[in-house]
Amino acid sequence: MRMRRTESGMATERGFTLLEIMVVLVIIGVMAALIAPRFVERADEAKVEATRVQMKNIAQALKLYRLQQGHYPDSSEGLKALVTPGKNGKRYMDALPRDAWGNDFVYLSPGVHGDFDILSYGADGKSGGSGFDADIGSWE
Repeated sequence: MRMRRTESGMATERGFTLLEIMVVLVIIGVMAALIAPRFVERADEAKVEATRVQMKNIAQALKLYRLQQGHYPDSSEGLKALVTPGKNGKRYMDALPRDAWGNDFVYLSPGVHGDFDILSYGADGKSGGSGFDADIGSWE
């Protein structure tokens, strides 16, 4: 901002020049380009962790189901057995959670890695992948 003196000697203020505004916008843009990827990566890490927590909640409900029913629901029954009222009208979960990307979990019983496996296909929703697109399993 520049100061200008009038004939009477008093200082008056003028507005910012276009060049000054452009310099500030370029600096803000550079800072955003450097900082934004870190926040995006943290958000993806949080989604992976949230998906793992949902898997643990499902696993706990499955263990309770087994205690009361004597077996885990098989793959054909799937996780829907946890939200379907049983003979006593009790449900093991109010609703089936989805992974952090809004996809359904894959359930296998018997599982490849134990009595049951719970699987999320990650950010891309497809089997395989790497990074944040990698599959997330309950056995990990």
